[in-house]
Amino acid sequence: MRKSIFDLLDRKGQQPVSMLTAYDYNTARTIDEAGIDMILVGDSLGNVMLGYENTLAVTVEDMIHHGKAVVRGARQAFVVVDMPFMSYQASVEDAVRNAGRIMKETNCQAVKLEGGVEYADRIKAITQAGIPVVAHIGLTPQSVNAMGGYKVQGKSLEQAKKLIRDAQAVEEAGAFAITLECVPATLAKLITEQAKALTIGIGAGNGCDGQVLVYQDMLGYTDGFTPKFVKKYADLHSVMLEAFKQYKQECEQRSFPETGQTYAISEEVMQALFETEIEEVKRS
Repeated sequence: MRKSIFDLLDRKGQQPVSMLTAYDYNTARTIDEAGIDMILVGDSLGNVMLGYENTLAVTVEDMIHHGKAVVRGARQAFVVVDMPFMSYQASVEDAVRNAGRIMKETNCQAVKLEGGVEYADRIKAITQAGIPVVAHIGLTPQSVNAMGGYKVQGKSLEQAKKLIRDAQAVEEAGAFAITLECVPATLAKLITEQAKALTIGIGAGNGCDGQVLVYQDMLGYTDGFTPKFVKKYADLHSVMLEAFKQYKQECEQRSFPETGQTYAISEEVMQALFETEIEEVKRS
């Protein structure tokens, strides 16, 4: 059976929760088979699937398209879908409408949105509509331009106090989990100890209630920039690159396909076909 909010919350202070991103059916199936607790259909798909410079161009339609595929692939994992840029910022009404559409059309179990105190009213309205919410504070990629880049958050006294207020505000608004991104480990641990909600860290140390990573990062899927907080569990880029090169070479050398990858026809049929063709040429 699919994991529920209560299954996850029961793990707080006990056993950490595992979470990975997924954006397609087959990856979701594999992650689910591995027993990962939660899957995030992140707006990071803008970077890793659609090739955008950042997440700002991602639309609600994009999230629904990919979210549907992931939910179909995951049978046990708890699936969370991101609310993209400007799907909730403008008004509470927009937030509830778009959250409802995402949940209804993808059949996911929760939505995630960025921001703390400033968006607590959106979280409250969404949860009152019966939609579970994962909050996201610290480094919030949708605000990358306002933040002046991808920087660690909470290093100064004022920033640290702001993060604590943000965590309290989103929890009071109804968020059952809080993503902490690029937050100093000791601060993240303090927030985790103070919160009743689950904390899910990404670049926030191992004192959180769970961890999340972009699966392309942890698999070494690309050879581009890798954040400091990522541990590479594989080097798929090199494996795939070598396989593609070998395929190209074998195509050019006609060594692929071999007999084992082809279908046979009897010599008798080919001979009869040949004779038939000759007769048709003669008649023409």
